[in-house]
Amino acid sequence: MQVETHPLANDFPEFKELIHTLKLDNAHFSKLLAEYEVTDKNITRAENDLDHLGDAVLEGLKKVRISLKDQLFQILQGHAEKP
Repeated sequence: MQVETHPLANDFPEFKELIHTLKLDNAHFSKLLAEYEVTDKNITRAENDLDHLGDAVLEGLKKVRISLKDQLFQILQGHAEKP
């Protein structure tokens, strides 16, 4: 079974426009998003047996992805609450 990537806009469709705006206007958000996307692609490649990573390395990447997603979500919530 093919494992798909987890684009942030798919996980948070209510923030799709804000994600695009912050990606262009907020350097910190843009950096975190780029790290998230690279990490997500690395996980997907490993889960699809395109790259061979040990279980501990894969679990570590998944923890990094969760942490990045949490940070990105906090930024999105903070900007969404502003008038």
